[in-house]
Amino acid sequence: MQGTVHIVDHPLIAHKMSILRDKNTSVKDFRELVSEIGMLITYEATRNLPLTTKLVETPICQAEVPTIKGKKFAVVPILRAGLGLVDGVLRMVPSARVGHIGMYRDEETLEPHVYFCKMPKDVAERDVMIVDPMLATGGSAAAAITEMKALGCTSIKLMVLLAAPEGIALIQKVHPDVEIYCGALDQGLNENGYIVPGLGDAGDRIFGTK
Repeated sequence: MQGTVHIVDHPLIAHKMSILRDKNTSVKDFRELVSEIGMLITYEATRNLPLTTKLVETPICQAEVPTIKGKKFAVVPILRAGLGLVDGVLRMVPSARVGHIGMYRDEETLEPHVYFCKMPKDVAERDVMIVDPMLATGGSAAAAITEMKALGCTSIKLMVLLAAPEGIALIQKVHPDVEIYCGALDQGLNENGYIVPGLGDAGDRIFGTK
């Protein structure tokens, strides 16, 4: 079974993504747009959260109204660029817990390795959404998912702004149970592993370190 890929092709996301791609977009605007797009994709990624009802007293009468049911929610950014998406997710799900996972790439093997992992104590009982702006080769995202599964997590989604076919193919091969949500699917990778046409290095553009 291959995990479903959801391309969230909303006009607002498409418009904001176009501004993100522009190399002349300022750090301030880039950072705000990443957060806004993250919020919009979160809206779609949480569409199937189960609901139950509760009794409330409106100004008029008592009423049974819908409320989210079941597992609690956690957002896990891949450091450092993933931090840019957290605020947008929390605007949609304010009660979410936030875990952090950091990775470095071995210079010889190019394999990603986890160097930092701090999670809520009950993360295994939560619906987890791993966030990172870019899904290029897919190596970092795959390693992050593997780490979360090792912690006992069974309900995992991956949210990115931009994806390359190569990255999607790897996630579907290694983690076929994980659904992917992205704002756009680009052509592919260049010889340096950057997404084309892409938007450059998301971390540098979010934090102004380019």
